[in-house]
Amino acid sequence: MTPWLFICCSREQPKSDEHEPPPQRATPAPTTAADPRPVIVAFGDSLTAGLGAEPGESYPDFLQKDLDQRGAKYRVVNAGVSGDTTTDGLERVQTVIALKPATVIVEFGGNDGLRGLPVETTRANLNQIIQDLRKAGAKIVLAGMTLPPNYGPEYIHAFEAVYKDLARQYRLPLIPFLLAGVGGNAALMQRDGIHPTGEGNRKVAANVMTVLAPLL
Repeated sequence: MTPWLFICCSREQPKSDEHEPPPQRATPAPTTAADPRPVIVAFGDSLTAGLGAEPGESYPDFLQKDLDQRGAKYRVVNAGVSGDTTTDGLERVQTVIALKPATVIVEFGGNDGLRGLPVETTRANLNQIIQDLRKAGAKIVLAGMTLPPNYGPEYIHAFEAVYKDLARQYRLPLIPFLLAGVGGNAALMQRDGIHPTGEGNRKVAANVMTVLAPLL
């Protein structure tokens, strides 16, 4: 595990907090209410929101472009909110369900880990998010996370196991690590070393598409 790792949202980075706008809790509305395409919701924190990247260069933006190029008639909604923990995600899950998504890409937990929150809290929140989305009839793709090595091998192992265990329990497609091939690459990461650049987000979208494509 490389020493840069990682993660996600500005709320856990006190040095950069003062330079970033306060998080917005509202889930973005669909592009148009008349759009008949099935909805894919990218549901997560700043890695989903595309914090620091240029407009139109979040990973959900690139995911939409990839789907369009493949002729896949889906509409991607970016429901990423910078700073969100799994608790925040659970509080927002009904707004995602209200979009009637066909598929939801669930990307939470990095901020829980950076705060050193109990792993069982993260597990319980993700478990409930998954249950709520499944009851609503949505397919789910789960994005795995990891933590910097200074958090200690015992905590990191337990944290990473949450995603593997839930994916196994619910037979969910799992992205082992959302930033695979991006994190630690200075050409693909912003100066904060936390958030991908636009090109980095393009690669993240490719990571997601690898797991998402069989569900389409």
